Amino acid sequence: MIMERKGFEFKFGYSMRSRSQSHSEVIAQDSLLGLDGLKQSCWANMPPELLRDVLMRIEASEDSWPAREHVVACAGVCRSWREIMKEIVKSPQVSGKLTFPISLKQPGPRDSLVQCYIKRNHSNKTYYLFLGLNQASTEDGKFLLSARKCRRATHTDYIISLNCDDVSRGSNTYIGKLRSNFLGTKFTVYDAHPPIYGAKVTKSRSTRLVSLKQVSPRIPAGNYPIAHVSYDLNVLGSRGPRIMHCVMDAIPASAVEPGGVAPTQTQFLHSRIDTSPSIPFFRSKSTRMDNLPSLPLTCQNEGMLVLQNKSPRWHEQLQCWCLNFNGRVTVASVKNFQLVASPKNGVSEQAQENVILQFGKVGKDVFTMDYQYPISAFEAFAICLSSFDTKIACE
Repeated sequence: MIMERKGFEFKFGYSMRSRSQSHSEVIAQDSLLGLDGLKQSCWANMPPELLRDVLMRIEASEDSWPAREHVVACAGVCRSWREIMKEIVKSPQVSGKLTFPISLKQPGPRDSLVQCYIKRNHSNKTYYLFLGLNQASTEDGKFLLSARKCRRATHTDYIISLNCDDVSRGSNTYIGKLRSNFLGTKFTVYDAHPPIYGAKVTKSRSTRLVSLKQVSPRIPAGNYPIAHVSYDLNVLGSRGPRIMHCVMDAIPASAVEPGGVAPTQTQFLHSRIDTSPSIPFFRSKSTRMDNLPSLPLTCQNEGMLVLQNKSPRWHEQLQCWCLNFNGRVTVASVKNFQLVASPKNGVSEQAQENVILQFGKVGKDVFTMDYQYPISAFEAFAICLSSFDTKIACE
């Protein structure tokens, strides 16, 4: 086997296999030869300082997708390479780049928007989030996340996954969900992994043993509420833009100010819920806690970042409500919105004008999604999914 990377090359030698050798013997022999070849290669004997310099050059040169996949490949070579790459690759807040899956749970860059877009598939009720590689390109960009709509009797769930093909709560790529009430006016964003700020887990039927592919079958994925989205009721039936509010449970209001800090995850963590061995996670509905009425948002948002949609202006010539999306939105839709910091946060007027998330339609079943610090791609995607849901009492 020959591996080549911009002038760096090493070979794994393999001897001729006998016909009498079993399949397991061949695999074992190939593994030993591969390890011996790696040990004898120049990479194994390379000084750590030189290896770090080589990896830093690769990371610096491959600054965008699809070339960025070479950085991920280097991190998958071995544990020592992975540790070096984790130190070299900076978070999106600093670098403005999405590299590893954990980047989707980290705040976006400051002072610039990460440009993404969402594709909707009506046939299977699935939504796909892509990183825009080229604003003029019509081809798919770098896949980031997917979500599938699951309608229930009293609510609707949007299951969010890192896998575009397996979008289910039983998958080990399940990272969270969005849940709406019956009217589609209130939504809760749940993280499958314990947030670093210490939110309480919500036990339900979806708090289940995840895929057996994981290391331990007793590490379940929980439901940790990290954000709440609400749409004002349209009791008068007047036509106009939707009015929405978002309470970010995990982000302090000071994060939108210069020098403010938002919590940043550095790795995916799995929860360990204390349960009795005789009581399975899928016990009766009477033990579910997520059906209990939640506290009013006014009681929950003390010190938390509150976002609201930016008020559009009425255009007399066009006879419609307008927002400046800087060319990122081309089709008028009630779903279009821009989120800014609410005056309730007590932040400066400049911070209230800074667009943190914008979402809008550009074609049939194609929507742009741009976000920046202090929210993550996962949080932005979940908030945008709430705009797709049917809102009986808002329109």
